[in-house]
Amino acid sequence: MTPASEEGIVTEQSLTVRDNRTGKDFDLAITDGTIRAADLKQISASDGDGGLATYDPGFVNTASCRSSVTFIDGDKGILEYRGYPIEQLAEQSNYLEVAYLLVNGKLPNKAEYEAWAHDVTYHTFVHENLKTFMQGFRYDAHPMGMLLASVGALSTFYPESRNIFDEESRALQIRRLIAKMPTLGAFAFRHAQGKPYVYPDNELSYTANFLSMLFKMSEPKYAADDRLVRALEILFILHADHEQNASTNAVRAIGSTQVDPYTAVAGGIGALYGPLHGGANEAVLKMLRRIGTIENVPSFIEGVKNGEERLMGFGHRVYKNYDPRAKIIKKAADDVFEVTGINPLLKIAVELEKIALEDEYFVSRKLYPNVDFYSGLIYEALQFPPDMFTVLFAIPRTSGWLAQWLEMLGDGDQKIARPKQIYTGARGVQYVPMGDR
Repeated sequence: MTPASEEGIVTEQSLTVRDNRTGKDFDLAITDGTIRAADLKQISASDGDGGLATYDPGFVNTASCRSSVTFIDGDKGILEYRGYPIEQLAEQSNYLEVAYLLVNGKLPNKAEYEAWAHDVTYHTFVHENLKTFMQGFRYDAHPMGMLLASVGALSTFYPESRNIFDEESRALQIRRLIAKMPTLGAFAFRHAQGKPYVYPDNELSYTANFLSMLFKMSEPKYAADDRLVRALEILFILHADHEQNASTNAVRAIGSTQVDPYTAVAGGIGALYGPLHGGANEAVLKMLRRIGTIENVPSFIEGVKNGEERLMGFGHRVYKNYDPRAKIIKKAADDVFEVTGINPLLKIAVELEKIALEDEYFVSRKLYPNVDFYSGLIYEALQFPPDMFTVLFAIPRTSGWLAQWLEMLGDGDQKIARPKQIYTGARGVQYVPMGDR
């Protein structure tokens, strides 16, 4: 960055800033619609003041990385993985193929896919000691807490995972993590029910195997309805990645310390555990139950307008249009309810969506249904308790977290995460011995 007043260098791809404290003008280079925060450090009022920094709680307008994994245009309602529209992937692909796309940057050919699917299937089993570790949790332990702990524990089973710059080792850990997440999630689900853990069935697909580990009882082989398998497949695809959200940011920040991928992903699970991130679909179900009947929807809408009620499952920090994932999930819900029967809450949800989309109050505020509005209804129809909803989010998101982690490792601009702060506390306080306080 060069003070424009000193050398007169001003380009079209730049931002000229005047520091009114000193009267100096500065020309800041604009690249990809951003300026480098470090360039602001040269705008200084006096020697030693460290220059300017930005204050951006929640990173609402700060780009932390360059990424080619996921593209979102929130105003137009566009979501793409590696350039592929989410609508095409949800309709034509399956989760393992999408996971390959995210991690490797391209769709696999037939041989590549078969090798990838074989490797992931081969690694679905977990060490018996890890099974014992999970059995040590209380009978009422939250499944997400169990998943968080068990994924972190995997780093002790695979100490070679610390060799993060060994490409072969790194690829192995990625396959292991994607493979073992459904197993660990299913074990956590069975634990809460006091049922024996079910081992993976390597003859089944990724999602069919997950359903088997969840619901198999005494039958020799569990066979889920194909429509349920496909619906879960679609949900997994839709949740595979979503750009720089809180959990992805956590994975990248923890990964910036060059820790193993199991620990980094455990950090992502921890972020997802929070109700503001992974708990939105459960909040939708609570809202629908509180409304109770279709007849109560208009009064609930008025309550929202008056600030007396909260409309859950509408609006998104990124999307200012209809969430493209919500349209796909709504269609998948029809297939699920065809098998399980209609959830009475669905009628309330449909009526609520209809009124909200026609009401100027919500339209003007760009409050459109998001991915969480219908996903909770599907999970409930599949007999998952609310405690499992975030686990069902974490399992598919693992491929996205790993894709982002890999990208971060190969980005020469990245450094260990260490944001600035604005100190607001006391200075120079003198210590007083305890007896004199």
